[in-house]
Amino acid sequence: MEQVTLHGDGISAIIIEQGAELVSLRNGEGTELLWQAGPEWRRHSPVLFPIVGRLKGDQLRHHGQSYPMTQHGFARDKRFAWSEQGPSSCTLVLTDDAETRAHYPFAFRLAVSYRLGDRRLEVGYEITNPGEEVLPASIGAHPAFNWPLLPGLPKEAYRLTFAEAEPEPIRRLKDGLLLPAAQPTPIEGRTLALSERLFLDDAVILDRPVSTSVRYAADQGPAIEVSWQGLNELGIWSKPGGAPFLCIEPWHGIASPIDFDGEFADKPGVMLIEPGAKRALSYWIRVDR
Repeated sequence: MEQVTLHGDGISAIIIEQGAELVSLRNGEGTELLWQAGPEWRRHSPVLFPIVGRLKGDQLRHHGQSYPMTQHGFARDKRFAWSEQGPSSCTLVLTDDAETRAHYPFAFRLAVSYRLGDRRLEVGYEITNPGEEVLPASIGAHPAFNWPLLPGLPKEAYRLTFAEAEPEPIRRLKDGLLLPAAQPTPIEGRTLALSERLFLDDAVILDRPVSTSVRYAADQGPAIEVSWQGLNELGIWSKPGGAPFLCIEPWHGIASPIDFDGEFADKPGVMLIEPGAKRALSYWIRVDR
């Protein structure tokens, strides 16, 4: 089966086995909230693993050897296996093979689960290390929501409202790598006013967010709240130059600093999972009318 449709109370979702990707999210009125992979960006909500962002030179270094690794890793382009399927939940699994080891020389098991409840989708990541050495890994979510959510509203009608004030500086990228100097935050208190200008310099990155949830809404129409647990960074992105989607991305990991060329296990943001251990992380999308 290439895809499943899940149903909850006031919410439905479609998941495909390619990349274990969420490709549709509708509210109780049937309104599609997820970006439908138009020409501006051909993805919906890719799973970022085993890296988030880019590595310098697109090379992963381990024990002095280099392995080719493209931006955001390979999981989004791999076919997962179905582990569980039900009317409101499913789990898909990816394990290492000869192809992944040519890029990432580690044994791993990645399970991605989706569960619908009352107007809420829970997405769970479980990374298991079945190998005999420490497993360095990052993982991130990349859901793209329609912007605007209500057709006809201007993009500038929308804002992000964080659960807490976010006074810390933000980080920016150059050629996909993290610039060393932080920049003043465009967030005023708890509110980030949205506009295309915000993304002229690529993503807005909170590497030390205080909040664990953020609400995406205008004064009318549908609204979305994204919350997360175990994911330490947050990216906010739309394609520079303008595109009708907004990505709200909880991550455990971040692009390489522009001057970092060391071992992958030493890269900032990488989790280190001991042999036989596992790590569970999750995020939630709640839809409001």
